[in-house]
Amino acid sequence: MQKNQQSHENAQALAIQALAFVASDPELLPRFLAITGIEAQHIRRAAQEPGFLAGVLQFLLAHEPTLLRFSQETGIAPGDVGIAARALPLGNDDHERSA
Repeated sequence: MQKNQQSHENAQALAIQALAFVASDPELLPRFLAITGIEAQHIRRAAQEPGFLAGVLQFLLAHEPTLLRFSQETGIAPGDVGIAARALPLGNDDHERSA
């Protein structure tokens, strides 16, 4: 497996873990849905769209207390969340140009 493919798969797994974290929190989920404009029943479909998983990670990155709580609960370093976001489609502009 190529390094970029492995990085993408690891980033995707981290983002799915982050989505589960957000979805299980009764305060975070409504905020996430309001910010994204996604209805709760459409999350599974939206998760298949390019950029959605990077958006989940960007949601965590945008609020340090949430990021730190996610990090504490999962054992994932806060910096790894940013690295993962950049490894996913639409995580940053450079990724799209190099894809």
